Amino acid sequence: MSKFKFLIVLLVLCKTALLHAESTDLGVWRNAAPSLEKRTEIAAATLDGKIYAVGGFSQPTLSNVLDFAISRTVEVYDPATDTWAETTPLPEGRHHAGIAVIDGYLYVIGGFTKGGLSVWRAVATLYQYNSATQTWREMASMPSARGALGVAVHEGRLYAVGGYDGAKNSNAVEVYDPQANTWKSVATLPTARDHHAVVTAGDKIYAIGGRPELNYRKNMAVVEQYDPTINQWQTRASMPTARSGIAAGVIDGRIYVVGGESGEGTFNTHEMYLPNEDRWVAMTPMPTARHGLGAAVVNDQLHVISGGLTPGASFSQVHEVFSPAR
Repeated sequence: MSKFKFLIVLLVLCKTALLHAESTDLGVWRNAAPSLEKRTEIAAATLDGKIYAVGGFSQPTLSNVLDFAISRTVEVYDPATDTWAETTPLPEGRHHAGIAVIDGYLYVIGGFTKGGLSVWRAVATLYQYNSATQTWREMASMPSARGALGVAVHEGRLYAVGGYDGAKNSNAVEVYDPQANTWKSVATLPTARDHHAVVTAGDKIYAIGGRPELNYRKNMAVVEQYDPTINQWQTRASMPTARSGIAAGVIDGRIYVVGGESGEGTFNTHEMYLPNEDRWVAMTPMPTARHGLGAAVVNDQLHVISGGLTPGASFSQVHEVFSPAR
């Protein structure tokens, strides 16, 4: 082989290695066992090493048409066996609900249910699930009824942020103390919205993206950070892609935001926020674009479950798992 050809081969090998390294740095996706039922607008959270996928809309059938396909279903995923099972259903069907885990209990907060001929009746209910007894009980309701809200946990308290009250967007931020079973209001969300993501990273709470008045043709990129110690919000770097109907999870203090919908279609977009640097990084896209999906972190991997493949009423059993680079 001539020196020239050798150099060409060497350059090609180096370029290939560099591209592979860049791809690896952006993390990788894999498929996991699909959920048992096709759903969208679910809520998902991790409890005792297992993922709970709760409520939403089921694919319409003759058996659920009277409930407008609003789901009571609760499915549990065990990552150790890559299997799903059903557990005790919600006391009443909910879609666009918030979800959180505190002190070994699962909480489902607010959301929408049917009211007359509408599926957009906002509720204020708070349900607590005990995994040991597989039972639900109703706790103190939120001061304000809201669906498509965001929920996060900070120092053992639940923060219910924003949403839609059935007539307009709410900028309410209400905090639940599970020990006292009481709520209180704190500083309001500067940008009222719904279908946003809310997570805790470090000692701050972040409200990301969303839409005004349920309108996905007016998606937002706004990011606002709440500091519970001083009860104040401040604006941070906007998300690169304006999105709503999204899901998010936190791994090693980094926030991963996936999916969404707009008037043009659904997103496979996946962007990571670095809170300490206040900047965003484009990550490996989701294999399957969708909105109304649930996200939960277990074993430092982000599980993204169900959701609609097209804007509006669409349903899936898709279950994809993201592993960040190490």
